[in-house]
Amino acid sequence: MTKPTIAILGAGAMGSAIGRYLTQSGARVLTTLEGRSAASASRAREAGMEDASIDRLVACDFLLSIVPPGVAVESAERLVDVLSQSAKKPVYIDCNAISPDTVAVIANVLASTGAPFVDGAIIGAPTSPKFYMSGPHAAQTAQLNYAGLVVRVLDGPLGAASALKMSYAGITKGLTALGSAMSLAAMRNGAGKALFDELSESQPELLKWLSGNVPRMPPKAYRWVAEMEEIAAFIGADFVEHRIYEGAAGLYDRLSKDKDATGVLEKFFKKED
Repeated sequence: MTKPTIAILGAGAMGSAIGRYLTQSGARVLTTLEGRSAASASRAREAGMEDASIDRLVACDFLLSIVPPGVAVESAERLVDVLSQSAKKPVYIDCNAISPDTVAVIANVLASTGAPFVDGAIIGAPTSPKFYMSGPHAAQTAQLNYAGLVVRVLDGPLGAASALKMSYAGITKGLTALGSAMSLAAMRNGAGKALFDELSESQPELLKWLSGNVPRMPPKAYRWVAEMEEIAAFIGADFVEHRIYEGAAGLYDRLSKDKDATGVLEKFFKKED
């Protein structure tokens, strides 16, 4: 089977990792490095991705948007004119951690361009990502399985993939937030050692999970703020539990800046090593 040409919008850690999977399978992968940091540009080149103009990106077979959730809509808006003018339309796959309502906004933004739109969700670390796809055009993405990706097409409407992502991340990143918040509170009140010892005795698997995830969180905390806000919106303002994720957004915002707190957390959970 002929490998598709794939554009990736966003050459961050995840985007570059996906690009590497694709290029190693023999696919041609384009991105734009305009305005990107030197680190992002270096990662993209090491992954075998080609720097290209926006006009060339929209002439690919597939375009994967892998950007911070807070700029997912803006990223789509920037492509409307060039997509509308392009004779060839890529399948636009929004792979960002956004709510189904935000997916609907992006689908509406792109509707006039004629580009097929797919709701995508990435679950897993950059080392082992899985793609879930939903919507009327999702079946077209199955060929990406032959280009180095693991793609699962959901039998559900546009927004189903993002609903899965919101639910999954709400559990995993929500648990990371909960473990961080309560560990910090325990240490502020002189109960840190007692909490660690009790978790070791009665919840060893939970402690192992937290010890593997909390120390890796601080460099990513700034990106998780908007994701928690999207999860709160996904739950809905009519349900009081949406406040859990508004609180998690605030916590991650604080931890993205408070190096003393993240240092304390890292030291606390390293006891498990």
